[in-house]
Amino acid sequence: MDKNDLTIKIFKQENEEIIEALMTCPECGRYYPVIYGIPIMTPDEYREKALEEPILKRWGFQLEVKNEETMLIEKSEKD
Repeated sequence: MDKNDLTIKIFKQENEEIIEALMTCPECGRYYPVIYGIPIMTPDEYREKALEEPILKRWGFQLEVKNEETMLIEKSEKD
């Protein structure tokens, strides 16, 4: 995957530095959060739902687990 294939939604930025954001792949629906300026791009099998779910909810998304290995997001109904 080329980084140009990802879309990004920025939630918090200080000067030129992105602090919180969500990068998503429009083709497969996988997401990669940016937390404290660090992009989290680990493979799905190594990701921890309990760590990512609270911040995704704060941003207005909910976590969808398609199977034991694939974590996707969908936009919350309230938005």
